[in-house]
Amino acid sequence: MKDDLLGTKDFIQDYSAELAQYISRFSPAGFDWFFLMIVKLAILLAVFFIVDILLKIIINSVFKFYRNEEKYPVIRSVYQSRITNSFAHLIALAIVAGIHPSIFVGALKKTSTFVERSADLGLVLIIAGMLYRALAAFRNYFAIKQDFYKVMAINAVSETVKILGIFIFSIVGICVIFGIKGTTIVGSLGAITAVLVLVFRDTILGFITGIHVATSRSLKVGDWIGIPKYSIEGNILDISLLTTKVMNFDKTISSIPTYDLLTTEIKNLQVMSESNTRRVKKSIFFNINSFKFLNEEDIARLKEINLISSYLEEKTSEINLEKGKIAHGDKIINGRQLTNIGVFRHYAQKYLENDPDVQQENPIMVRQLEITPQGLPLEIYCFANDSKWERFEQIQADIFDHLLVASKEFDLQVTQISIKI
Repeated sequence: MKDDLLGTKDFIQDYSAELAQYISRFSPAGFDWFFLMIVKLAILLAVFFIVDILLKIIINSVFKFYRNEEKYPVIRSVYQSRITNSFAHLIALAIVAGIHPSIFVGALKKTSTFVERSADLGLVLIIAGMLYRALAAFRNYFAIKQDFYKVMAINAVSETVKILGIFIFSIVGICVIFGIKGTTIVGSLGAITAVLVLVFRDTILGFITGIHVATSRSLKVGDWIGIPKYSIEGNILDISLLTTKVMNFDKTISSIPTYDLLTTEIKNLQVMSESNTRRVKKSIFFNINSFKFLNEEDIARLKEINLISSYLEEKTSEINLEKGKIAHGDKIINGRQLTNIGVFRHYAQKYLENDPDVQQENPIMVRQLEITPQGLPLEIYCFANDSKWERFEQIQADIFDHLLVASKEFDLQVTQISIKI
């Protein structure tokens, strides 16, 4: 093997010497070295590109046999990241670096130094590209496995590595080009460390947020979220290092700083969407002046309402039994009494419990809230059994349409303006 290598080098050197003699015949006097340098550089570039293209064709052709993502997720993710191209670049560069001393021999030592530094710089760029493509391979692998939380973590890491890598590899590249020690440049950066921290503040916060969101599994791309701070509600399109994009339901796109995912209240509505339920939580305000005790005629009329007939029978029996045991039981104020607002509250509860569009496994409540100058709020709290926006609004509207009109049967007045009490 060593003899073969030595023979190859001797052949290249002989060919280089013949090429120098040939160019000297046709080049102007005193410029033969210039034309020789141009030709030899062109030869090196040609060798690099030919070897690189051939290697990429061969390697990628082999990887194409493993197209099945389910059987070969690792191979497929590596192929999609094009890290194989970086290996082809690396091998081609190694070949060029190996043959250039034999080509640039004799009077072109300075050119040889230039080629060496160019090769070293190329090596730095290839390694940087391999690192970034390796992260892309990890991202592709977890995307194939549909582990979107890890995909988001890899996105945060890759964006951070990309930004910091540009900074680090730029320093290394300068050191390689000018042949200076990296410690000289790094040492001079100590005085501006605080400035660099301020410059990369959003990058650092975005990186930390991406790791936190991925490990806590609180958010992922595609989730339906609400951000009260910005009045945003929609689906997450992308979570990058610096910005997070949300597509609102009106088809507009909002962008917020990624670190806001860590410092701002975020409502994740995806669980509600996946369970195909959506909460109804709205109130009807009633005029307190319309509240009253129910007399026998009112009770007899309301007993004709099927949902509350048995309830009224039971309650009137209990109340009459209690009134028979107290003094002045004929007075309506003495003892317990049925009220129109209380009976209506029970009616609304029964109506929701018998509504096929209301999810019966989740909490169903009709409750009174704190009295306001506009009246007494009666809150409807339940879950619709369809989370789709259009259908949910129809279900919610149907519930309140019915209850608003039904309240008239109980002699209740819905508040529309401020009332005086």
